[in-house]
Amino acid sequence: MKGLFFACLVSAALLCHTQISAQKKVLDHTVYDSWQSIGETSISNNGAWIVYAVNVQEGDNELVIRSADGTYKKTIARGYNATITEDNKFLVFRIKPLYAQLREARIKKKKPEDTPKDTLAIIELGKDSIWKKEKTKGFKIPEKSANWLAYHLEKDTKAAAPKGKPVNKTADSLMHVIDSLQQVIAAQTAAKGKKKSKKDDETIEELYALIDAEGDEPGGSNAETGSTLVLRNLATGKQQEFKNVVKYYFDKNGTRLLLEQSKAPGDSLSKAAVVLVSLQQAKADTILLGGNEFKNFEFSEDGTQLAFIAERDAAPKALTKTYKLWYYTAGQDSARVLVDNTTAGLPAKFTVSPFANISFSKSGKKLYFDTAPIPTPKDTTLVDIDLVKLDVWHYNEDYLQTTQLSRVNRTREEDFQAVYDLATNSFIQLTSKEIPNAYLTNEGDGENVLAVTDFGRRVESQWTGNTKKDVYWVNVQTGAKTLVLKNMNGQLSPAYISPSGKYFIWYNYDTKSYHVSDGKATRNISQGYTYPLWDEENDTPSDPPAYGFMGWDEKEAFVYVYDKYGIVKLFIAAGKKPEVFLTGRPQKVVYRYIRTDREERFIQPTQELLVRYFNDVNKDAGLFIYKAVNDKYSLSPVIAPAAISLGMPYKAKNNAVYAVTEETYQQSPNVFAVAQAGGNNYTAKQLSNTNPQQSGYNWGTAELYKWKTFSGKTSTGILYKPEDFDSTKKYPLILYFYETLSNGLNSYIPPAPTPSRLNISFFVSRGYLVFAPDIYYTKGYPAKSAYDYIVSAAKDLSKHKWVDGKNLGIQGQSWGGIQVAQLVTMTDIFKAAWSGAPVANMTSAYGGIRWESGMNRQFQYEKTQSRIGATLWEKPQLYIENSPLFHLPKVKTPIVIMANDADGAVPWYQGIELFTGLRRLGKQAWMLNYNGEAHNLVERKNRKDIQIREQQFFDWLLKGAKPARWITEGVPAVEKGKSWGLELVD
Repeated sequence: MKGLFFACLVSAALLCHTQISAQKKVLDHTVYDSWQSIGETSISNNGAWIVYAVNVQEGDNELVIRSADGTYKKTIARGYNATITEDNKFLVFRIKPLYAQLREARIKKKKPEDTPKDTLAIIELGKDSIWKKEKTKGFKIPEKSANWLAYHLEKDTKAAAPKGKPVNKTADSLMHVIDSLQQVIAAQTAAKGKKKSKKDDETIEELYALIDAEGDEPGGSNAETGSTLVLRNLATGKQQEFKNVVKYYFDKNGTRLLLEQSKAPGDSLSKAAVVLVSLQQAKADTILLGGNEFKNFEFSEDGTQLAFIAERDAAPKALTKTYKLWYYTAGQDSARVLVDNTTAGLPAKFTVSPFANISFSKSGKKLYFDTAPIPTPKDTTLVDIDLVKLDVWHYNEDYLQTTQLSRVNRTREEDFQAVYDLATNSFIQLTSKEIPNAYLTNEGDGENVLAVTDFGRRVESQWTGNTKKDVYWVNVQTGAKTLVLKNMNGQLSPAYISPSGKYFIWYNYDTKSYHVSDGKATRNISQGYTYPLWDEENDTPSDPPAYGFMGWDEKEAFVYVYDKYGIVKLFIAAGKKPEVFLTGRPQKVVYRYIRTDREERFIQPTQELLVRYFNDVNKDAGLFIYKAVNDKYSLSPVIAPAAISLGMPYKAKNNAVYAVTEETYQQSPNVFAVAQAGGNNYTAKQLSNTNPQQSGYNWGTAELYKWKTFSGKTSTGILYKPEDFDSTKKYPLILYFYETLSNGLNSYIPPAPTPSRLNISFFVSRGYLVFAPDIYYTKGYPAKSAYDYIVSAAKDLSKHKWVDGKNLGIQGQSWGGIQVAQLVTMTDIFKAAWSGAPVANMTSAYGGIRWESGMNRQFQYEKTQSRIGATLWEKPQLYIENSPLFHLPKVKTPIVIMANDADGAVPWYQGIELFTGLRRLGKQAWMLNYNGEAHNLVERKNRKDIQIREQQFFDWLLKGAKPARWITEGVPAVEKGKSWGLELVD
């Protein structure tokens, strides 16, 4: 018996030990920094190589090189900015210094030149040896050539001239003259027993002035000394150096290298220059010598032509500078001026814009650039202390003063498009202040550009959020403007123009249809289609947007657009009704085309289309090829639909191989190589394995949960449960919400210090349930709608024995934060509430400013997210009903408010109104103001801080944990920067 009893004790002990050892750790605030994510990803043109970064939240990343078949792997610590060469042979990348070194440099406030620098690295794919070059600051490879690499070295600070001493030969000579003259004068005056005369001093001062004058030559951007650029032949390893390079560019095909060189330090006779290097002939030609500023270099498609902006004549402190458009083509000795202030056709008092966007047409026959009014020089006679600081707000200005001030730099840089016809040597101004925006057609070779303007109708954007527009064809040869559409209310973008430029389409908000125009006649081309081409679930007072535009048919006979579940063909010519091209409507599956060729201009009839599959019911995702077989289209799976979420796939240019990330809530994103295995079959190979440490932590699960709202509607949300969930236990529940979130069922949520959203994985790991409900709104009643969905969900979940209905919390940020503030005035079922950046008072917020953009907030209430749908004067009762401030006496729930003083979306005084009202009423309320922070926290240190406080708050109220001192006592201003109040109190 004793032996049996002892054996039982041993067995029990072993079982107990097994259970204890099987228990996993819960996530805490120390795990964030090392948690991994997939960063930059690329695939070679032949599909044989996939390169990706494994990034940590704070620390040193890794660059990983994998063969697509998984047989080769090379990991480079701190590698980034990787480029695979066109011929699939080499990988060129940069290596960062250690994070600890960079952090130390920031702590010590080292100068930029004294901080650790990047290293350039090259590896031949499939091999292990790495060529490295330290102290580099960037590299470039031609877009469509594999032979060449140019890399830029950091400046040699040791070779820099000491401060306060002359840096050129002339100055050195003059200094010697001064020294000699001073000695001669000193000797003479000593011999004569006299002092230096005023004339002697003037002579010396004149010589010093010469040195100053020498150093005051026109500087511009070239006042910054360049550094050495190295041109390397990747095939042979041979290198060539170029000194004093400021900027450099390859043409697309890798036939030429352009260099902007500064004056050589210490050489007063040298000049800034633009140099063109022929890579085939290994020959460098100076195409422009001398000047202050060069910018916006652009090659033609074939690389034989070059254009740029230069300013060459202004004195260093000139109040006005004029720029010229320079042009070079093969066969010229040097660049020549194409456009300057005297060019015929240039508007009066205009110049070439220093901010010009330069582009050649595809054929190279036309050159597009921008012009701008010559700026008014600053009046230097005005004394700053006498200037009145004043903003004058005028009722009929296009934009509010706040908007103007937020856009002041953009306004200073405003310019207007022009074109130079290189065949006829003619200049045409295309746009103006009245018609400021233009879209090129036929890759710049079209007869017209499509110009769009809302000039004279911008005031109404204050309350509508958008403007009506006029649309013109502008002839590229003559500049003649033809009005095509008047007061267009809809969506129009460059993609809506046909490849040849003959047609354009737009989505009309008024008719909820697509229309087409050839500049002479317009026609509704979606009329008669059975289903909406606009957002079927739009629940704001605004016009519902279209689902989107896919592309043009190669022959311009039709366009492809989206409805909710698929792709529709709309025919350009009259007489044909819209046709379904691909749909998943019966199964409620959404199909969307994924463009893998960035140069694609149209859809070809025989083209294989990669389409994304998303099941709107169970949230499964997949990838398919949709292609024509015997004039019939069929779907074949690349990645079969599954309970996963997919990242953007990258396709090899020349083979059916894809690099794509897959993830679930339980599995962090990993890179897969997906390759065609024969016929329509594809195989997937997992290449990465991120966050293996997760297996040691109590994670969680995510599932769809459906319930009926108080109004009888069925809705869906995501219920997150701890990995060790036990249905016999009770768990506190936090509801987190922001409009609709259920499509994110299979998205991975890393434990991370968030900008102010709920850190879901963190709370789930620590024994909380989290529920994210979808919310749909009735216009005019956002608070009641939120109550209908959120409170009904909380009560429905509380029916389960495993939900602790007495310990419910709510958390929301921005629009979600507003609704948290609303809900605590409407119910007392929540024991804790956290509201980030809420609006408390819609009546004062209605006329307020979004300080980041300077826009007035009226459009939000009348047309968009706030969903009132009327002005404050039309329906004041709705503004009051949906404003928590007016209902604060009903609040019983303790609430934390985050309101930051640099919030550019919600004025932080809204948080103050909420807090001071609650304080006046003796309610439990706290407000966190992260100084200088935005609407969503930016600085990582602040994000970490709020995660700690949020945990402490919910643990105190929902789990009965000890409160922190900031909760019980606050943090007095005198303690700011000394104590943060995070310590727990008894």
